[in-house]
Amino acid sequence: MLIYDELTAAERALWDAFPDGGRVDLRTGVPEEDDPATGAEWGAGRTVRAEVVAALLLGGGPARAGGVAALRLAGARITGALDLAGAEISHLLELTGCHLEDAVSLQAASTRSVRITGSRLPGVDAGLAHVEGHLSLKRSVVEPGFLSLINARISGELLLNGARISTSEPWAVFAGGLAMGGGVFCRDGFVTRGGVRLPGAQLGGGLFLRGAQLDNPDGEALIADNATTPVIDLSGGFHARGTVRLRGARVSDLLTFDGATLDGTGTALFGVGMQVGTFDLGLAAKPAGTVDLQGAAVTALHDRAGSWPEEVRLDGFVYGSLHSEATPERENVTRRLAWLRRNPGYAPQPYEQLAACYRQAGHDDDARRVLLAKQRHRRTTLNAPGRVWGRLLDATVGYGYRPWLAALWMGALCLLGGLVFSAGSPVQTKDGEGAPFNALVYTVDLLFPVGDFGQRGAWHWTDATQWFAYLLVAVGWLLTTAVVAGVSRTLNRN
Repeated sequence: MLIYDELTAAERALWDAFPDGGRVDLRTGVPEEDDPATGAEWGAGRTVRAEVVAALLLGGGPARAGGVAALRLAGARITGALDLAGAEISHLLELTGCHLEDAVSLQAASTRSVRITGSRLPGVDAGLAHVEGHLSLKRSVVEPGFLSLINARISGELLLNGARISTSEPWAVFAGGLAMGGGVFCRDGFVTRGGVRLPGAQLGGGLFLRGAQLDNPDGEALIADNATTPVIDLSGGFHARGTVRLRGARVSDLLTFDGATLDGTGTALFGVGMQVGTFDLGLAAKPAGTVDLQGAAVTALHDRAGSWPEEVRLDGFVYGSLHSEATPERENVTRRLAWLRRNPGYAPQPYEQLAACYRQAGHDDDARRVLLAKQRHRRTTLNAPGRVWGRLLDATVGYGYRPWLAALWMGALCLLGGLVFSAGSPVQTKDGEGAPFNALVYTVDLLFPVGDFGQRGAWHWTDATQWFAYLLVAVGWLLTTAVVAGVSRTLNRN
């Protein structure tokens, strides 16, 4: 039990100020002397034992009628472990510019707002804690240690702006299952040495990492698998050395990487199965690793030409609309097709999805270009006979998406046949029977296997021209078969 007369001068000042929530400021006003990094050298006049802080927060201090008790301390060296695990704390805790020798434990505690700002400490364990208010570590340095918020509940905001958390372990922040009433703000120079884990987190006010630096090159820089939030802001110079993993995340409004850099060497972005409102992938530079969006669904995709790496996994990726840098429409389609070819191997769904997007926007010609590219890509996976037949379909009718090609072929062959046959002298099959010979009509009769114009059976040749006639018949059958196959494919697809 603490005895007032045995407290140091600094501790007595804190004890006396507590009932009215007054602040005790032990700083000298000289920046070099007040830097928490040098706090281990601060003397007895600036030292407060952690047990004194705990005693006040747990109701051991004096009460004063009409006062709102709170613990506000600045510029102090706090010795010993501040262990508040499982405690019921009904007062504000505010530490500013302090140096804590041991980690703070709020494990399974129930507390009001906790603000440890501009301070230096070796860790914070608030797993299973329930904070009615805000939890702030703004501009604090947590080293060497980590921040644990596993299955914690915070009714207000988590403020980590300008904080630096550094550990030799893989994870700097453990926050799986974190439930937030407000947002998580990690901006204005937030830096970690180690990854940030937020699997299954419910972030009611969003996750804001604008300009943050996350460094875990041998693993995941950020994990937010199955997280639920309206916004994930990874923009404005955000830099991740390691994978950004958002598997199964639900982002109802905006996921933005505008101006971000992703340096994960294996997989830069793992977004398999995520569901997003607006997805902005306007990266500052091409990622070093793969972007995996298999099975993801977004309402609107915004991107830049240089935002996609050499390998992009798009099978099952669904989007409602596409928005990119202003480019001529034809160039935009060409760029999109090159984007699809970055998907490993052949997969039909990415082509079908892009065509559906163009069709929904009223760009039917672009949709046909995409579906034609799909058939050409598919052809590369076929055996030799399949590739030959595919090339014939492509050259004659563009797989049914360019039926006008068949008309061009027929017109050219009719012209060629007319010239060849008009230069020769055919023989009438039966004397006195049949219509007079007409070279053009005779050519049409040979080319079209359906119908009879009375020329094909009435006239024949006794020289090499007959072999040319046979060739036109064969070509006619091939063209007709190709047209029927191509058009049937198109009609079935529609």
